[in-house]
Amino acid sequence: MTFQELGISEPILHAIDDMGFASPMPIQEAVIPSLLSQTGDLVGLAQTGTGKTGAYGIPLIQNIDTSQSYTQALVVCPTRELCLQIAGDLTDFSKYVSGIHILPVYGGTSIERQIHALKRGTQIIIATPGRLIDLWKRGVAKLDHVRSIVLDEADEMLNMGFSEDIAQIFSAIPEEHTTLLFSATMSKEIEKIARTYLHDAKEIVIGSRNEGAEMVNHEYYLVQASDKYAALKRIVDYYPRIYAIIFCRTKLETQDVADKLIRDGYNAEPLHGDLSQSQRDLTMSKFRLHNTQLLVATDVAARGLDVDDLTHVINYGLPEDIENYTHRSGRTGRAGKKGTSISIVHLREQGKIRNIEKTIGKGFVKKTLPTPKEICTKQLFNAIDILEKTDVDEDGIAPFLPEVFHKLDWLDKEDIIKRFVALEFGRFLRYYANAPQIEEPQGRGKSKGKGKDKDTKTRRGKSGSRNGIAEEGYARYFIPLGKKDNIYPKELLGLINKHSKKPIDVGRIDLMKGFAFFEVPEEQASRLEKSMEGASYKGRTVKIERANAKDAGVSMKQGEGKKKRKDKDRPAKKWYDEVSKSHHKPSRKK
Repeated sequence: MTFQELGISEPILHAIDDMGFASPMPIQEAVIPSLLSQTGDLVGLAQTGTGKTGAYGIPLIQNIDTSQSYTQALVVCPTRELCLQIAGDLTDFSKYVSGIHILPVYGGTSIERQIHALKRGTQIIIATPGRLIDLWKRGVAKLDHVRSIVLDEADEMLNMGFSEDIAQIFSAIPEEHTTLLFSATMSKEIEKIARTYLHDAKEIVIGSRNEGAEMVNHEYYLVQASDKYAALKRIVDYYPRIYAIIFCRTKLETQDVADKLIRDGYNAEPLHGDLSQSQRDLTMSKFRLHNTQLLVATDVAARGLDVDDLTHVINYGLPEDIENYTHRSGRTGRAGKKGTSISIVHLREQGKIRNIEKTIGKGFVKKTLPTPKEICTKQLFNAIDILEKTDVDEDGIAPFLPEVFHKLDWLDKEDIIKRFVALEFGRFLRYYANAPQIEEPQGRGKSKGKGKDKDTKTRRGKSGSRNGIAEEGYARYFIPLGKKDNIYPKELLGLINKHSKKPIDVGRIDLMKGFAFFEVPEEQASRLEKSMEGASYKGRTVKIERANAKDAGVSMKQGEGKKKRKDKDRPAKKWYDEVSKSHHKPSRKK
């Protein structure tokens, strides 16, 4: 099918031709005719990079009455980056449509300019929720003639706390309107939004409801937690032409990894919420121009980044939510090009791999880290390849060649080659000559090769389970809050970091009905304990206690309904029972 057959107007077809699109993508082919006819609400599900913006943007533009200057359509999205990307795409599509005005409005920049632009009149507003509400309350963004509203990545808006803003936006637009909801996955959040704001919505799904991008290969490397950075370096070094986003779980980890990469000579930049908007804009500009090779980012960058030609996405540890993995991996493998999503995981994250495979409908390939020799060979042949493909400006260099030849006359061909090799990748040779050995952890408490931990088997038990043992380098804590207190990973992370001046990295979390265990790096343990002194949750004083292996293991079994033991053998469980008496109904008869 062609764009002409979809019923698109001539001015937009002209712009599409300028943009170099030969035929519509599947989501566009399925959605555009429906939206052009304005037949009702719609949910569109397709992977990132498959043309969703064009699927709703083209009909929005074509249905605008350009003789009227008031706002007729809204696109609401979670981040400034996505807002600018959508605005850019819609501006390109409307290049030859006279009289149309499209305006992005977002926080972190001058509101006065946006007010001035709105007063001049704009038919399509692309906005982040907070700034749109601000402009509406000022009486500048007039929404009483809006006929269509698009929620792009609405699940992320809920995750970022915009639910009240979304409700307020819907209260400001006429009851008679069309709601369009687009996402890469049909998460619980998306289903909730659909039930709340859409009526008799048509659902268009390209692929399966939660399918991973077809053009993305999924790989993982299993390493000890302490070897994650060394493993990252090997992966990056093995792909000399890598152009990638490295995703980290926290702002602190993001900055730390970026600092290490920069220190070690890599072309890397961090992107996280602690940077000012101008810093983020500069970082993204450098990355889009390929002046930066590696972007180290938090999940704030998983949504709304429109960067072409990414070769890899690297997960420096898996995200808490599977939907976030889908959005991370969807940054590569776009527009028909192949991409690779690599995850660096440790033993306790292997279960997540299986869960992600079930959700995205694709398998992961377990890989072995490249050896120092393989990496150096790869780097050498990349240097040779660049040398062979270098264009020589004969006329330009001719005046300098006699002096160069004279200067190098004492060197023969073999000497020149040796010096070229040393110059081009001497850094890799020096590093990998004494590089530390990276061993894959074994599931039953054994390590491969020399240097294995003799106490591992004793500590973890014959069954191979962790028995509440904290990962090496981590401290494990008990907290008397659990699922029946509506405590889940997101809430627990919020509670911990609410009371700390600096972010605390939280590792494994084990949630039970009435209590939980969590782990933090050993070097952050004392700061955690000080910050949590006098902490409260919903008016209730909360105390944390460092859990030893016996406490943690037995308490987890008790929480999971396994074999019970006497209270004298369960200090952490005993504490939980005492705290529960004053806040919950007894869980069992005495």
